[in-house]
Amino acid sequence: MVHTFQALGVNIAVDVNSGAVHVLDELTYHLLEQVVPPMAEHCPTDITAKLPQYDAQALEEAWQELRGLADQGLLFEEDDYIDREKAASMQQAALVKALCLHVSHDCNLRCKYCFASTGDFGTGHRMTMDVETAKKAIDFVVEKSGPRRNIEVDFFGGEPLMAMETVKETVAYARSLEKEKGKCFRFTITTNGMLLNDENIEYINREMSNAVLSLDGRKEVNDELRPTAGGKGSYDIIVPKFKKLIEGRGTKDYYLRGTFTRFHKDFAEDVKALASIGKNISVEPVVGKEEDPYALQEADLPGLEAEYEKLAEYLKDHPETNFFHFNVDLAQGPCVIKRLRGCGAGCEYVAITPEGDIYPCHQFVGNEEYKLGNIYEGTFDREISSRFAALNIYTREECSKCWARFYCSGGCSASNLLVNGNIEHPHKVGCALEKKRLECAIALRALAAGMGK
Repeated sequence: MVHTFQALGVNIAVDVNSGAVHVLDELTYHLLEQVVPPMAEHCPTDITAKLPQYDAQALEEAWQELRGLADQGLLFEEDDYIDREKAASMQQAALVKALCLHVSHDCNLRCKYCFASTGDFGTGHRMTMDVETAKKAIDFVVEKSGPRRNIEVDFFGGEPLMAMETVKETVAYARSLEKEKGKCFRFTITTNGMLLNDENIEYINREMSNAVLSLDGRKEVNDELRPTAGGKGSYDIIVPKFKKLIEGRGTKDYYLRGTFTRFHKDFAEDVKALASIGKNISVEPVVGKEEDPYALQEADLPGLEAEYEKLAEYLKDHPETNFFHFNVDLAQGPCVIKRLRGCGAGCEYVAITPEGDIYPCHQFVGNEEYKLGNIYEGTFDREISSRFAALNIYTREECSKCWARFYCSGGCSASNLLVNGNIEHPHKVGCALEKKRLECAIALRALAAGMGK
């Protein structure tokens, strides 16, 4: 499978199975679009007839270049993993290596698109996690991680700063186990910033390997979508605090993380606004049911794809801005398992609620059909976990035929369930936007490497 496209003034071909990316001149690009493997020894006359604008000798020379790439395994390569039994044999029930710790099912914002029902996850019961539950969650991941040394813990909510003492005691407890248990914890916190103060900023910058800072871009956009519980705008409260936190991060990771919805589809402007606050940015499309007023629709795709192109043009001239969704490693990429299975929700990664309930990830919380167990009861449903572990780009029929499959790894199971009612069937809008992001990302990488000059 070869995917050809044009972006940022560059002609590109991606050989899906080898991972090779080729920047082509116009003649070779149009010639490749006509090729059906296996390639004959010479350029067929019917192809030269289809491309009368090009000299026959030039077409033959380009043909031989393409044949050379194919001989090197860089074009029309076979899929090494298409044997489903082979792929399935790699999808063993994984060790749990990452934890989304819901220290708070409460929030001081009332975001209009919130998947967590503004913090309580639809339960009508707002609460924070006590220290005992947090410690048991750490014990759980230590046990379930087996011999694995590195463990990721994300403090999440609702708003985790509403349970800051639990956060601090959890970190201290985990650190106390590292030497004895042979573990190394890496912590992340996702916060809306409302409760940031000098003490919290200093603590986060000292203890958290990553900080995800929620902000939707321009003041007018953020304040419309992310009001306080009292209905007022949050931008002027949050931004000075985020700037101070970012100034103290040093070399540690952080991301300004926004969401765009159908209400504000010109999200490139929000990326630009965020770039004036910090260099590391993630702005993602909202996921919602078709009837949700903020949800993106198929009719929106042409405009949204054009917006990604607009953003790519901007980032081409602003390499100092690190846009997460345009990051792609063309040299090595993720390991084979991640390429086939993706994020590992439900098997390598789980979420734990303030009550100690275990779910495949934060977006499944409250869905009893997918509840994995409870840390107090000592239960963990291996059948459900194995179902997630067995998901891969070949068990998802639409993914098995998609050129982007080794990059997106099958997409998000929670989003699939929300939109389609089935974790195995990707939703069209999300897939289309993912593919457009990838095209822009590959084109930017090619230009950065000087391949398109």
